[in-house]
Amino acid sequence: MSKVLAKEVFDKIPAVDVKVVDELLTKELAELDKKIVVLDDDPTGVQTVHDVSVYTDWSLDSIENGFKEESSMFFILTNSRGFTAAETEKAHKEMSLNITEVAKKLNKDFIVISRSDSTLRGHYPLETEILKQTIEANSQVKFDGEVLMPFFKEGGRFTVNNIHYVQYDEYLVPAGETEFAKDRTFGYTKSQLGEYIEEKTKGAFKAENTTYISLESIRNLEIEKIKEQLLKVENFNKVVVNAVDYVDVKIFAIALVKAIKSGKNFMYRSAAALTKVIGGVSDKNLLTRDELIKEGSKNGGLIIVGSHVKKTTEQLEELKKCDFIEFIEFNCHLVLDSEKFEAEVQGIIEKTEKLIAEGKTVAVYTSRKRLDLGEDKKEEELKLSVKISDAVTSIVGKLKVRPNYIVAKGGITSSDVGTKGLKVKRATVAGQIKPGIPVWRTGDESKFPGVAYVIFPGNVGTKTTLREAVEILNQ
Repeated sequence: MSKVLAKEVFDKIPAVDVKVVDELLTKELAELDKKIVVLDDDPTGVQTVHDVSVYTDWSLDSIENGFKEESSMFFILTNSRGFTAAETEKAHKEMSLNITEVAKKLNKDFIVISRSDSTLRGHYPLETEILKQTIEANSQVKFDGEVLMPFFKEGGRFTVNNIHYVQYDEYLVPAGETEFAKDRTFGYTKSQLGEYIEEKTKGAFKAENTTYISLESIRNLEIEKIKEQLLKVENFNKVVVNAVDYVDVKIFAIALVKAIKSGKNFMYRSAAALTKVIGGVSDKNLLTRDELIKEGSKNGGLIIVGSHVKKTTEQLEELKKCDFIEFIEFNCHLVLDSEKFEAEVQGIIEKTEKLIAEGKTVAVYTSRKRLDLGEDKKEEELKLSVKISDAVTSIVGKLKVRPNYIVAKGGITSSDVGTKGLKVKRATVAGQIKPGIPVWRTGDESKFPGVAYVIFPGNVGTKTTLREAVEILNQ
């Protein structure tokens, strides 16, 4: 594994005057009169923002409400990381058509950001290609290029010398050498982002035709040079942005807005950092228990753990050290026998309900061994995993007692719990309970209005972060 010491990499990067950068960025953003629509392929993409709306459907009404908000940015939760390719294509066509229709009606320009995983998993390039084709076919918009920025500081994802890294303790490991690259549905082998693009687009876009925005240019504040690089991009070629800190995103955003004002138009495939910066979202302290739990309920909380990545399993083991939590294992391998599976789900719901009403916090977790049907069974596995996810969701959907709070671990799990279990149509992002771990305040239409819903990504935090977040909620 070609890992490198993080400190050695970061120490070589020169500092920059953040105050100067912030002033330049504020000026540029004030002149960017566009609505920013973030299409989020799972609910963890709001992990850097606060006081922003998330809509859980892409109906014309929801999109129009988003466009009419005072805020410059709103999120649409697509949950497409849990979709098949065909479902993803259909959904992105619908979204594109509805966005262009609302934009025409309200005579408002817009930017579309396809927010996806900072470890490079997801339906790429399918999603942004469908967005490009559909928007161009139904509006005057023409896209010159596509910006890729998977940097996400809170999760330890950094791009240096065009190579995307995932941080493990004091080391940076190239993304293509991590467990995420071995994802059965969204796997890849390349860590150099131009090569990753070439691999994913099956050679349609070449690494050598990619425009690279270097850390050297960024830290030297070569804003005009970066703008000139962007002005030269055409034919939907790709732009890779190196970044190790938010200041890098800000400097790039200054040049980007200048390029946009000069008439350039880009599609965006990014992790969560770009949305915070281009949306002009301020920093906010981590949320406290008093901000999250306002009523004097005697009921216990509910924790649902679905994600199977190694980090989640480690965090679950650490969570088991909490003596105030009752743990229930959900044997999801029974999915192959419908009758036993149904009985298992019903038993868990009854037990969970009883314990929460007694004031005990319950953690329901899926069996840690992944269901493996063998090679060439990806679509079948995905369909069974949807059935398992639906069952996990039904635990929340069928609850009669209101938990004091809800934590869902894993992107697809948290999406399904939010949209299907809690029936949220629109939520407000309250902020983060720990870095990179967002909290929704559910809307009046939801099953439990105003409940604090903690969306815990599968691949974020250290071994102890899940336990620490739950301890905050139980102080």
